[in-house]
Amino acid sequence: MERKIIITEDGSHSIAIPEWNVIYHSIHGAIQESKHIFIEAGLNYILNNSPKKLSILEMGLGTGLNVLLTAIESEGHDVEIHYTAIEQFPISVDEAKSLNYAEVLHYDDLFEKIHDSEWAKDILLSEHFIIRKENIDLVNYLINNQFDLVYYDAFAPAAQPELWTKDIFQKLFFLLKPNGVLVTYCSKGDVRRAMMAAGFLVKKLPGPQGKREILRAEKIN
Repeated sequence: MERKIIITEDGSHSIAIPEWNVIYHSIHGAIQESKHIFIEAGLNYILNNSPKKLSILEMGLGTGLNVLLTAIESEGHDVEIHYTAIEQFPISVDEAKSLNYAEVLHYDDLFEKIHDSEWAKDILLSEHFIIRKENIDLVNYLINNQFDLVYYDAFAPAAQPELWTKDIFQKLFFLLKPNGVLVTYCSKGDVRRAMMAAGFLVKKLPGPQGKREILRAEKIN
């Protein structure tokens, strides 16, 4: 699978896969998009309740940008985070080191540690942040843990339609704790309806630059 590093409009890198006609982030800005969707609409929404512990599942580790931004944001909060990231097609360590997130955000050591860490093992990234990376597809992912927050960052439905179905969202619904939250960049009508059919209360939110809307779905008791 050929991957090409590209520069997005906010100066941060992303990766394109020409074969699939997909880009890992918005061309309008990788960092600004991830902050808007996953940090502001997801993490900070949960942190408003001042939890002491937080369990996060990311579908689509990708470049590791969401992990890095989450670790940075959590430094200002008294919270322990256990972060599980699923990735079926991981980028190489060399590819990761070619990305400029560490330079732009000034967190070189942390970003390298994310990609250097072993797979299928709990790794302490910082005093209050544990990451576990799983090289597996979501369909075959089996776990007894439940999560407070899901970052749903799979490739778009046109590239991976099997990851945007009612069955998948039912699986994620049961993986979430009561009052758990899922956020995603995709706001297509059939995706929203699949989430609702799975039991979620779904809300449209304003999107980042270049995107009209995103979705936040909650598992309400």
